[in-house]
Amino acid sequence: MRHCINSCIQLCPKDTYTQQIGCQGGPHPKHQVCPTCKGENKILFRVDSKQMNLLAVLEVRTEGNENWPGFLRFKKGKRCSLVFGLIIMTLVMVSYILSGAHQELLISSPFHYEGFPSNPSMMDSENPSDTKEHHYQPSISNISYAKDYPSIRVIIRSITARIEFTTRQLPDLQDLKRQELHMFSVIPHKFLPNSRSPCWYEEFSGRNTTDPYLTNSYVLYSRRFRSTFDALRRAFWGHLRLARGKRFRLRCLPHFYIIGQPKCGTTDLYDRLRLHPDVQFSAIKEPHWWTRKRFGIVRLRDGLRDRYPVEDYLDLFDLAAHQIHQGLQAASAKEPNKMNKIIIGEASASTMWDNNAWTFFYDNSTDGEPPFLTQDFIHAFQPEAKLIVMLRDPVERLYSDYLYFASSNKSADDFHDKVAEALQLFENCMLDCSLRACVYNNTLNNAMPVRLQVGLYAVYLLDWLTVFKKEQFLILRLEDHASNVKDTMHKVFQFLNLGPLSAKQEALMTKSPASNARRPEDRNLGPMWPVTQKILRDFYGPFNTRLAQVLNDEAFAWKTP
Repeated sequence: MRHCINSCIQLCPKDTYTQQIGCQGGPHPKHQVCPTCKGENKILFRVDSKQMNLLAVLEVRTEGNENWPGFLRFKKGKRCSLVFGLIIMTLVMVSYILSGAHQELLISSPFHYEGFPSNPSMMDSENPSDTKEHHYQPSISNISYAKDYPSIRVIIRSITARIEFTTRQLPDLQDLKRQELHMFSVIPHKFLPNSRSPCWYEEFSGRNTTDPYLTNSYVLYSRRFRSTFDALRRAFWGHLRLARGKRFRLRCLPHFYIIGQPKCGTTDLYDRLRLHPDVQFSAIKEPHWWTRKRFGIVRLRDGLRDRYPVEDYLDLFDLAAHQIHQGLQAASAKEPNKMNKIIIGEASASTMWDNNAWTFFYDNSTDGEPPFLTQDFIHAFQPEAKLIVMLRDPVERLYSDYLYFASSNKSADDFHDKVAEALQLFENCMLDCSLRACVYNNTLNNAMPVRLQVGLYAVYLLDWLTVFKKEQFLILRLEDHASNVKDTMHKVFQFLNLGPLSAKQEALMTKSPASNARRPEDRNLGPMWPVTQKILRDFYGPFNTRLAQVLNDEAFAWKTP
């Protein structure tokens, strides 16, 4: 049994350097021990304020001084000229080194062996200024500096030759329950028949002086949510149901989820859809509960916190639950069986793809593939849930993602370097592990300087389709949404069975400017290099082709930019 989550790095004299993502369960077949250092000698070296582990071999040879008499016999003018020339040569070399060429001479590992990864894949909804700075580290093998398309194409061909879309084995319901005993004890198996959203009443045992949100983790760990919960707190007590001398509160889960992908227009879709009077979203746009918070992940750079219980997640839907409760109470006397038309949505762009926490919590892996995925648990409670996916040309998505999350030194040149490095890391994993194992490989994802894996839409969608029916998905393209917002919103209304809007409401929804557009300073950086674009199109091509086949729509192949 192998876990493809470890990394092997070997550094030896004489410019010998190999790096790869390997699998647990035994030594790597290509593992070599340096005959000189035997993996024991490490010298800490700092370059540009970065600590590097290098194996330094210093060889000093002494030369005789027989040339000094000849030098001293030079005339003063010639000696000065020679010295001046040497000074100029030295300055040129120093300038060359300081300009960045020294990076080709030094080897730096892209792996960061910390307790938890800190890349932006864990912070889709965070402000870029809140994320940890990601300093660029030199690419290995000088591939990115040569910008040699034929050389990188060899790597892409190696990856393409190993692509195999296999069907994952679904876990048993009892295994899911064993993993989340508390969640299964809180969420019931059946919901109210007259509510479109999955809702139920549960007894509230707190006293009148009790703050129902006192221990909510979203409040404790983020100041910006406190005003939201102040509003929830004020409205809470007026929406309790009295029955048999007890008080009950209405609890709800989302009727639909906008599950992905990041930098594909999910924020714009969310902002427009929430203008519909029958749609209510969670109090926080992107709770990231299913993928992160239920594991205790706020920002992985801070390590794991206490896990957010499911009650904290349900609190986010209280405002919507209050409205549904009012409707149910009003209809109970006149039309007890009338269906409440309000539907609740949730829009975390990490839901579709982010399963990075599995390596910390699930140990019964098969060949490095996660035994449980997010969709397994959602389906266990909501087998009829509706799922909306917004996709975008993965080449452009990656560049947009880079511009949004990179904190410094952004440029087309830097992006090219990071793409080349990420491709090599992905190939190293594919040499030993399955496609799924590499896509869900937390160590690999943390090591890659750009989130190459997020654009592998076919892998994620196929895994979701093993759990949910195809009819439960609405798959949209950002390109179509940008060119015809009205048409996209009508498709969403139809998919969610929402009533029509008035002309004024529809105009407000469709004519408002796009949300979360690219920042002016990022637009000024210009597009990626054509060669980088070509490299990424070659890499994503097989995955796009498979996606188009699954959806029976060639538009999802993105063959024409």
